[in-house]
Amino acid sequence: MENLSFWSSGPEWVIGLSWVDIIIIFVYFIIIVLLGIRYGKSKDTNSYFLAGRSMTWGVIGFSLFAASISSSTLIGQAGDAYSTGIAVFNYNLISVFVMVFFAWFLLPLYIKSRIYTIPEFLERRFSVHSRYYFSAVTIIVNIFLDAAGSLYAAAMVMKLIFPEASLIMLAAIFAVIVAAYTIPGGLSAAIRIDLMQGIFLLVGAVVLTIFASKNGGAEYVKELMRSGDIMMKLVRPSDDPSVPWLGMIVGIPILGLFFWGNNQQLVQRVLTAKSVDEGRKGVLLVGFLTVITLFIIIIPGVMSVKLFPELPKPDMVYPIMIMKLLPNALIGFMMAAMVAALTSSLSGLLNSVATLFTMDFYTKWSPESSSKRRVAVGRIASIFVLIIAVLWAPQIGSRFGTLLKYYQEMLSMMAPPIVAAFIIGIFWKRANAKGAFTGLIAGILLGIVNLLFKINTGTSLFGDMHFLLTVPIYFGWSIAIIAIVSILTEKPEKNKVEGYTWSIDEFKKETIQLRQESFLKSYRFWSFVLLIICFIVLILFW
Repeated sequence: MENLSFWSSGPEWVIGLSWVDIIIIFVYFIIIVLLGIRYGKSKDTNSYFLAGRSMTWGVIGFSLFAASISSSTLIGQAGDAYSTGIAVFNYNLISVFVMVFFAWFLLPLYIKSRIYTIPEFLERRFSVHSRYYFSAVTIIVNIFLDAAGSLYAAAMVMKLIFPEASLIMLAAIFAVIVAAYTIPGGLSAAIRIDLMQGIFLLVGAVVLTIFASKNGGAEYVKELMRSGDIMMKLVRPSDDPSVPWLGMIVGIPILGLFFWGNNQQLVQRVLTAKSVDEGRKGVLLVGFLTVITLFIIIIPGVMSVKLFPELPKPDMVYPIMIMKLLPNALIGFMMAAMVAALTSSLSGLLNSVATLFTMDFYTKWSPESSSKRRVAVGRIASIFVLIIAVLWAPQIGSRFGTLLKYYQEMLSMMAPPIVAAFIIGIFWKRANAKGAFTGLIAGILLGIVNLLFKINTGTSLFGDMHFLLTVPIYFGWSIAIIAIVSILTEKPEKNKVEGYTWSIDEFKKETIQLRQESFLKSYRFWSFVLLIICFIVLILFW
């Protein structure tokens, strides 16, 4: 049963749209569906699942940005900023450091190995058992966390306009809209639509921030800055309930590596790059765009404390800003932009799960199947994903309270063992298949035991420890198991190491090549520029 507390809290939060706004939203979705169909000419696995591996850095960057501005970012982070201040931006800030790490060390191995899925990399480095495990976990995460979360957030937004409609009905409507262009066209259609929606969202968010600032939001933020209020602090005390400073250092990087380095939905877009350099620059572009979210998503959430001091449900702060601050017509554009962000993440998720199921499972069961048959299986898998996500979406609000809390609690247990397997596998040649699989299973078992203990006792195995501080415990436990089992068993075969582990010699060779090019064309130069910007932001809001 859906959570009705927000909708029963007063009619002042339920707002009708003008006909102009409704027409704009309607026309917008008609356009993206038609464009998706136009670009949806994918008939073979390479074009359907990886857009022909022909994308340039600009397309990759904006597509990644649109896909990463998911329900947990646009709805969840703005709501968390309303409740606790800008500390939630630490997830984005630390993730930028992770993006640079990913672009330098992991991305080349992924692209050069010509994989379709990230679990496929685990099979090549370790064994098929690790691939099956990771693929199954990723599919579960994509369906119950990401896809259901996106549908829940989009439905919550539309419930402002249609308060009598049920969440499940609204979620189903959005599922049909996204399915209309994603399922026929695959990633080729989704990534091009995401490019348009990423630009559209960026412009719309800037416009909304300007309106919020002019209505007293900017003065409120200045006042908080002058008084040294904790709402405008990124570095928080160790007992802070939102983001304690130690959790920022030891917890967020691991979750960030999972999100940017192991997440099929996002990395799949990088795999479409026509070269390693294009992929790297695409990742760095989304890094620059991610820094901007502090000013167009997080700080506007803080401004809303002044603008809407008695908002009953923090998750709704961003749509409320749109409905209350903007004039007609602009409301329609911004509502379309916001829902576009949610549907963009969902479109990527659909193709991600279709790719995982088809390439990691179906091709193993039916290795002789044709390319056309595999595309058909991928489309059927997407339909099933949408049906499950629609049915689960209404449970999020009633069972977990806020969207961000739901996402964080689940991911903090699932992500660390997978990140551990990738990191130790890429940087330690002695790690073998038995060690990796044992570490993966040991990690998830610890999470399951902790979850069951928490359900029965009301507290976790780690007491009242912040979930960010439990992340390195799961990670360290898995790393230790992988290392011990690998040392006690045989060395990995040569073909499991070459091409799938980082090489200092390759790094030095690349350094020599980059010295012969203009520094403006070097991904390393732009990496340092990006990192300097991050340090400046950290100092300004220390």
